[in-house]
Amino acid sequence: MTEDLECSRAGCRLPATHHILWRNPRIHAEDRTKVWLACDEHVGFLSEYLRSREFPVEVREGLPE
Repeated sequence: MTEDLECSRAGCRLPATHHILWRNPRIHAEDRTKVWLACDEHVGFLSEYLRSREFPVEVREGLPE
């Protein structure tokens, strides 16, 4: 049930409205992608956290299928 999916930000219990695709190129192959979920409030924070570590990041609205 997608309505039960919560934001990945520590302590946040808001429903997820975006998903962030990312990988750590130092340890993950190019075909390996990780997913974090984010609410409207934390999508910017979470994606910038990953980008600041120079990880490839893609933000998509909605939840993964």
